[in-house]
Amino acid sequence: MSLTQQLVPTYAQMLRALSGWLGKAREHHGGEADGLMARRLAPDMFPLSSQVRFACLQAQEATYRLRGEPLPQALDDLARAGREAGERPGSLDEAQACIAETLACLDGLEPQALDAGADLSVAIELPGLTFDMVGESYARDWALPQFYFHLVTAYAILRNQGVPLGKADYVPHMFSYLRAGTAA
Repeated sequence: MSLTQQLVPTYAQMLRALSGWLGKAREHHGGEADGLMARRLAPDMFPLSSQVRFACLQAQEATYRLRGEPLPQALDDLARAGREAGERPGSLDEAQACIAETLACLDGLEPQALDAGADLSVAIELPGLTFDMVGESYARDWALPQFYFHLVTAYAILRNQGVPLGKADYVPHMFSYLRAGTAA
């Protein structure tokens, strides 16, 4: 399976699921739904708004790194907004817009856009740490795990705040594979 085939559909289907969860949050919490953006699982964790932004960041960042392109200022801005979301969590509409922008980025990729990146050198620089790897390792060991961490954390925050989410909400894309006559 190519990197494009592995990453792009995964990011897209799970970001659409995240958008659905936020829609359910709005339905369930009504006018108070924007308050969910500041909710956290623990005091030392980032809030829901950060989790959404970081999931979008991970998906977009991979598309640049695996094409050997420099990360644009917009991604630095998104990372900063995620880190500062405790003070400025934003709204559900802003979160939905961030997801839509990320989906548009993914939709704009050519069918093999990321494939040549399998052997590219990728450096992940964090405060005091630098990880050197090739694109294939980056996709498997960093890009996907980081994306899912923020996605699952967003799901957990919403569930913790009473949003009625279940397995079908987590993997709605699976219903396209449903064998006829097997649904209860």
